[in-house]
Amino acid sequence: MSVGRLSALQARVLHVLAGLRPRWTLTGGGALVGMYTKHRDTRDLDLFWHGAKELGDLPREVVGLLQSDGFVVESVQSAPAFHRYRVLKGEESVLVDLVADPGPTLDEPREFVIEGAAILVDTEREILVNKLCTLLARSELRDLVDVRTLLEAGGDLEGSLALAPQKDAGFSPLTLAWVLRGLPITSLGLGSGRPAAEVSSLERFRDEFVRKIAGLAKPD
Repeated sequence: MSVGRLSALQARVLHVLAGLRPRWTLTGGGALVGMYTKHRDTRDLDLFWHGAKELGDLPREVVGLLQSDGFVVESVQSAPAFHRYRVLKGEESVLVDLVADPGPTLDEPREFVIEGAAILVDTEREILVNKLCTLLARSELRDLVDVRTLLEAGGDLEGSLALAPQKDAGFSPLTLAWVLRGLPITSLGLGSGRPAAEVSSLERFRDEFVRKIAGLAKPD
């Protein structure tokens, strides 16, 4: 059974891994499209262990649980604090990222039930602040789309900008505005097959977003 905009396969992966201890927290796009805004599809699932510096034996346990449920698991990337797997069943697949996240969290995760299994999910505020930081680190339009959707759903931009340095000590609103101003939305959007109208809408949002950030960053 699908959950929000998550596929049935993605929901099954979360269900199978729900019993892992210590518990993980679903965050990022998977949390948004599955439990909150449900505004797009996602190709991956981000499972974070908040407060952990390394994953230890968790990747091995994840692979064992998934394989015992009939999934094929392929390792894509491996490091002490990060593992990425391609998880397949039949013709469907999903990328599953395992992340040890020693940084601070703003909120206690919320609990959701998927197919009778309880999982932890980051709050919308936590995800919004993380997304603002992510926009400094990579040029992916999905992050800008997610920020726009969260703000349209009532997210607090000023408060989130103030909280972002707790996640990334190098974060500053003016640096974010500068990075966004140079984001090549047209080439990224049209190159990835987004409709021209959607690309234009996202450009207008970016321009207004930059103006708001710059205004909030001005000293009194």
